[in-house]
Amino acid sequence: MYQLDMPWALLLLPLPLLVWWLVPAHRETSASVRLAFFDQVARAAGVEPTVGSVVPRRSWAQVVVDVLIWCLIVIALARPQYVEPPLEKTEPQRDILLALDLSQSMDTRDFVAPDGASKARVDAVRAVVADFVAKRPGDRIGLIAFGDAPYPLAPFTMDHALVETLVEGLLPGIAGPRTALGDSLGLGIRMFEKTTVPEKVMILLTDGNDTASKMPPLKAADIARTKGILIHAVGIGNPAATGEDKLDTASLRKIAETTGGRYFFGGDQTQLQNVYDELDRITPQDQKQLSWRPRIELFHWPLGAAVALAVAWYGLTGMLGLIRRRASA
Repeated sequence: MYQLDMPWALLLLPLPLLVWWLVPAHRETSASVRLAFFDQVARAAGVEPTVGSVVPRRSWAQVVVDVLIWCLIVIALARPQYVEPPLEKTEPQRDILLALDLSQSMDTRDFVAPDGASKARVDAVRAVVADFVAKRPGDRIGLIAFGDAPYPLAPFTMDHALVETLVEGLLPGIAGPRTALGDSLGLGIRMFEKTTVPEKVMILLTDGNDTASKMPPLKAADIARTKGILIHAVGIGNPAATGEDKLDTASLRKIAETTGGRYFFGGDQTQLQNVYDELDRITPQDQKQLSWRPRIELFHWPLGAAVALAVAWYGLTGMLGLIRRRASA
């Protein structure tokens, strides 16, 4: 589609006519005497006459050319453009960070699969988290694994195939045998500081209690609240266990409540799947459609045509006038 970016410039089209009408050319009438023998008188007086100032009348052709040149210049000032079809881009409005516990206890085979077989906790987590990632095509997803310390496995990205591949390769104990719950929250807060999306959600999954953090989990949760980070906590361990293997449900619940999130418990693979289905429901995809239309400037075409027309016309008339003067001489 063609359009003028500054159509109001077309108001300049009648400007030369207004100038001609409001500021007319200076005209002067003076007395003169015609001498039939002027040349003889001039030679006798020792004066060599020169050609006076003569302003010839404009021809219709010159008027048409001048009008056309002015119209082309005004059109160039109006900035003609070719507007291409709109281009659309989908921009996510939410970043989701998955923080997964990979302490040695994740290798415990106490999770019941839908077929009744017992499997390791980490196997159930792999299947459920991969399915959750596949359902979120419109969100940027990051991944943290923590044990003795937290480790960022993937930054916030739309490359969900990469995240799924990393989830499939998770192994218990690769981050150490203990659980650094508070430090993993701290790492997540630092990762969110580099994002500009309006919604920041962290899904924390663990099967034990904090045994290796330098930052207390509740202190980290309070910082996350001030940063606008929503934390959903998912527990999959045994609340009745003792020592380091006991699931600290009270802390997980407090972490979620502090940030405005929710706490969930998944006792087997079916319950864990239901938890992530609920997380998928309460965090609907939020995207913004950006649209713009590329523009190609075309002002150089009428401007170039005006220059070419002026050079051609005045160059041609100048040459013809020079030829006539030499011929008359």
